[in-house]
Amino acid sequence: MADPAIPLTLEAHGAAHLPGAALPVLAELEAILSRLGSDRPGLRLRDIPDLAPLLDASGEIGQIASRWLGPDARPIRAILFDKRDGTNWALGWHQDRTIAVRARRNVSGFGPWTIKQGMQHVAPPFALLAGMLTLRVHLDPVPADNAPLLIAPGSHRALVPESDIDRAVVSHGIHRCLAEAGDVWVYATPILHASDAAARPATRRVLQIDYAVADLPGGLDWLGI
Repeated sequence: MADPAIPLTLEAHGAAHLPGAALPVLAELEAILSRLGSDRPGLRLRDIPDLAPLLDASGEIGQIASRWLGPDARPIRAILFDKRDGTNWALGWHQDRTIAVRARRNVSGFGPWTIKQGMQHVAPPFALLAGMLTLRVHLDPVPADNAPLLIAPGSHRALVPESDIDRAVVSHGIHRCLAEAGDVWVYATPILHASDAAARPATRRVLQIDYAVADLPGGLDWLGI
């Protein structure tokens, strides 16, 4: 494990913990998300009018991304993860390597293509991923036994071949992203991360939002939220 006594920074480690950053809007977020009523472990969020103003660059959550990406930061994907007894899964070490777009177009450097939940996804050039930021807004406490996100600090600077992932995790070390309700974890989108199943399953809702600045080339459009 990486030394938990050393605070992580986005610049040095690719991740940062912002205690209580979402507390002012936590009740509002819970009210919006409670209306979704999905029992799926991961729900892609789209076309939720009450949520969009909070996630925009000028909104209470979007302003966090704007600290690092600037005023042109925009949310391009939002997912609600709801891990609890009955949906208690584990996720192996990996990097997020794809983006969701409105339609498939053949553009140099973009590929391969996949379809996930009926949506077109494509692997973009690494430079695009490196310019993205991911926020995890915690609606519930995440102690050590409630499946905190695991990250390998500093592993965000390059794509890691799948055959080298285990060695990269050993080299960079592992940090457990513990949180209280209302905390926000910010990390570079391509950082290596994983999640164990909860040892003592309890409600663990996390709103995860990816942010980007750049337009896509060749007529590609972000699918958006």
